[in-house]
Amino acid sequence: MKQQNILIIGAGLCGSLLALRMGQRGYNVTVYEMRPDLRKTDISAGRSINLAFSDRGNKAMKLVGIEDKVEALCIPMNGRMLHDKDGNTFLSNYSGRDHEYINSISRGGLNALLLDEAEKHDNVTIHFNKKCLSVDFENTTALFQDYDTKDEFIEDADAIIATDGAGSALRRSYYLERKFLFSFSQNYLTHGYKELTILPTETGDYKTYKNALHIWPRGDFMVIALPNLDGSFTVTLFLSYDEGEYNFNNLTTPEMVTEFFQKEFPDALELMPNLVEDFFENPTAPLGTVKCAPWHYKGNTLLMGDSAHAIVPFYGQGMNASFEDVVEFDAVLDKHEGNWETVFTAYEKTRKKDTDAIADLAIDNFHEMKDHVANPIFQEKRKIEMALEKEFPNDYSSKYSLVTFNEHIGYREAMLRGRAQDKAILNMLDDGVISPSDDLKDLLEKVKKETENILDEDKIAKTLHH
Repeated sequence: MKQQNILIIGAGLCGSLLALRMGQRGYNVTVYEMRPDLRKTDISAGRSINLAFSDRGNKAMKLVGIEDKVEALCIPMNGRMLHDKDGNTFLSNYSGRDHEYINSISRGGLNALLLDEAEKHDNVTIHFNKKCLSVDFENTTALFQDYDTKDEFIEDADAIIATDGAGSALRRSYYLERKFLFSFSQNYLTHGYKELTILPTETGDYKTYKNALHIWPRGDFMVIALPNLDGSFTVTLFLSYDEGEYNFNNLTTPEMVTEFFQKEFPDALELMPNLVEDFFENPTAPLGTVKCAPWHYKGNTLLMGDSAHAIVPFYGQGMNASFEDVVEFDAVLDKHEGNWETVFTAYEKTRKKDTDAIADLAIDNFHEMKDHVANPIFQEKRKIEMALEKEFPNDYSSKYSLVTFNEHIGYREAMLRGRAQDKAILNMLDDGVISPSDDLKDLLEKVKKETENILDEDKIAKTLHH
């Protein structure tokens, strides 16, 4: 049974983790990656250099037994450091519980670790510079091209799993072949993003507070910054392509870029003498959501990670969701190993509702980060939630905590409960029923009661709707 051959397309974060796990389970695993080996060449290529790593992703690291090695790559971020236009800062913690925080981690460092760990298994082989052109999902074969020799070759396997990201070759084959009914949607935000840098000081220190995710919220656009181990910060500008006084289409000269930052982000500009150089050297990239169904064809092929569900980055859950895919897939294998069609069907059934939910939450959080974090009623809500989490650590979790720190709850459940809580608190604040200075025990009772009412209303509305 275990001599089954698994072909994995793509050796990014999800693919290398999956290869490691399937290798540990005793399968013969072959991975083909179109890029060069990132352990030998620098290929950041405009993809985010660092990422937010949290509890859902860490479940996967525990599963494969490399939690400690990953922790060494992490920089804890306890909250959001908000920067206003006057350069005032305000730290808003992610949780009222001290042990809950997210981490900044290097994409390249983590990917390299996962590749090294996967290759320790004799039954795992990884090939680089081999691009997948198409997949014949009827016959479970894939056509590849070698980047150097331009030779084309076909590989066959017992099952093919595509972890080849938002531009997946398998998903394209599903869509183009029209052999079965395949639904696909791709939605772009009107905003794009560009990566910039805050370099370390001469002595290699951090120029601003290290243990936070920095945000400069400006209503229609924003800048965020995450720390790196070398003392630098990777900075990302999220801005409309064509709307507003300043946008990616009209920021065409060094003068305009400097003026934009001088006016909107003066304290960030002070830390970034390299701004103009970075701005014109680095690409501007779009931000989109991909949803599709089904994720699998018979027991032959399966989409996993971004190839099945690419999301925008505003909940810091893209990598975590893909890592959680592997955990969920592994649990389904425990039950149904031996029948790929049953495994793939059961996996999609349990997983898709959750990846749809995090996709929607990430878009909500985009608006929250660039706009609402600066809004007084939103700040009152945060104050109440932090106090409740601190005072009643076992009885209350905000939507953010449910999504980010409660890894035993699926994204969909976290979304439904979290949205109901948000609605409950904002409504009651708006109606003057509660205020941040109220007795905490009373607050908790009111919030719980109103949340349950909203959840019940939603259930009734759903029943009527069907």
